[in-house]
Order: sequence, then structure tokens, then C-alpha cells
Amino acid sequence: MYSDPDTKRLGSSDLARMRALSAMFAAAFGDDATYGSEPPSDEYLIGLLSQERNIVLVALAQGTVVGGLVAYELDKFERARREIYIYDLAVAAEHRRKGIATRLIQHLQGLAAGRGAWVIYVQADYGDDPAVALYEKLGAREDVMHFDIHVPPEK
Repeated sequence: MYSDPDTKRLGSSDLARMRALSAMFAAAFGDDATYGSEPPSDEYLIGLLSQERNIVLVALAQGTVVGGLVAYELDKFERARREIYIYDLAVAAEHRRKGIATRLIQHLQGLAAGRGAWVIYVQADYGDDPAVALYEKLGAREDVMHFDIHVPPEK
């Protein structure tokens, strides 16, 4: 019998769960190089997890990380308000199609309301039909272009 995973926000004492989430992202995205080749130090991760503006949510099934998201709170200059940007969101393959991603986003919606955010936004890649369907179910689609601008090394 399937029981719904619990969702939890990670804090500075959740280093092992953060590492488990990174490993799950690597598997879900098929991207070991990004998520595993140069892992940050414990101190670096603890510092990020201790900042209120960095939001890491996990879905736990019997204590195991089976899904999660990483989001960032952005203060705006044009108005006194905030936006929340979902940077990473994934669910382990064997736990997909069970509403876990939706529950993670709903958890984030509650946090965003408490932080005074006016919107949560996320990007999806063309061809990632499950992600597009999820986001269309929860929000309004905007067609935009995304550009990565190279940062030259410091001299």
C-alpha cells in the first residue's frame, strides 16, 4: 500500500538529506557531472541552508528522499514585493505520477504566502511534457526565451 510522503523544509541541520536530494536530482536529471563531480563542502551547504531566502523542500517516504525542490526568494525593485523562483524540481522515477511534485509546490505556495511573495515562477524545457503539464495545471504559461550569459574568469 502506498502512503503519501511527508514534505519538509530543510534547514542547516539537514546536511545528509541535502546530499540525498542532490543524488536524487543527479539520477532524475541524468546529470551526475553537475550534481556529483564537485560537491560543495559541508560548510558551504550549511551556510546556504541557514539562509531564509534559500528554500529546499523534500518529500520523504519512510525517511528516504523521494522528491524535492530548490527555490530562491528574490526581492524586487519595482515594487515592495517578492518572487519565488523554482530552480530544481524532481521526483525519483519510481515515485512519479503520485502527486508528489504538486504537494511540494503547494508546500512552497504556503511558504511564499508567509514571506509576502506575489508569484512563484519556474521554467520548463520544450519536450519535457510531464513538467509542462504539471505547471500548466498549477499556473499560467508564458512563452519566454532563456539565455545563459557567459561569465569570464576573474583577472
